[in-house]
Amino acid sequence: MNVVISQSMYFPWAGFLEQLRIADVFVRYDDVQFSKGSFTNRVQIKTAEGSRWMTVPLAGHKLGQRIEDVQASTTLNWREQHLGKLAETYRDAPHAEAMLHVAREALSIDSHSVGDIAYSSMRALTRYFGLDQRLQWRDVAELSIGGASSTRVLDIVRALGGTRYITGHGARNYLDHEAFEAAGIEVCYMRYGCLPYPQIGRAFTPYISALDLVASCGPAGAAYIQPQTITWREFALPTSPLLQ
Repeated sequence: MNVVISQSMYFPWAGFLEQLRIADVFVRYDDVQFSKGSFTNRVQIKTAEGSRWMTVPLAGHKLGQRIEDVQASTTLNWREQHLGKLAETYRDAPHAEAMLHVAREALSIDSHSVGDIAYSSMRALTRYFGLDQRLQWRDVAELSIGGASSTRVLDIVRALGGTRYITGHGARNYLDHEAFEAAGIEVCYMRYGCLPYPQIGRAFTPYISALDLVASCGPAGAAYIQPQTITWREFALPTSPLLQ
């Protein structure tokens, strides 16, 4: 029973889709503080001039606000601007129309919540690549589990009956691995494949929105989403390949 817990991300990169592909349950973790400059409201896309940010503008953001409470601007027509930027950037891509359909579907959500918009974009991508056929989507709010940091994450995984917690690399700075182990839950870190695909442009760039994978490969792009993990003990070694 693989559990993934994460904040919502705006049209995330293919590496995050690898994490979702291996998950049995994904827990949306948007009742935590919004971090300005995070991937909740922005992502990079590959243009002729290199990678460029595509950012959802915020409306009256206040320091300390939770992700679920942060609102996108309603005075700027940013949704059409993003669709226009994507259409222009990928006009020569073989699956440009499919990519724009995914983007339109995600942005058609009737909500101005940054978290809702990002969550909608994640789900649109997973639907397109067929990654959500067995994946359960849960919201942390419905679990009614308090606390913070590693203890709360452990309690969430236990409540869901998880036997393995799959996480990104940033968790190594706060996760109490021994506590998970004592609870009979294995902790594994992602070993992102970043498999090169026939991308438009020169050098392959993995750290961009998975919309690029849609535009470049269409449904066949699912073959490039190949998850691998490494145990926390291997990850903690000074010789870990992920730390090189």
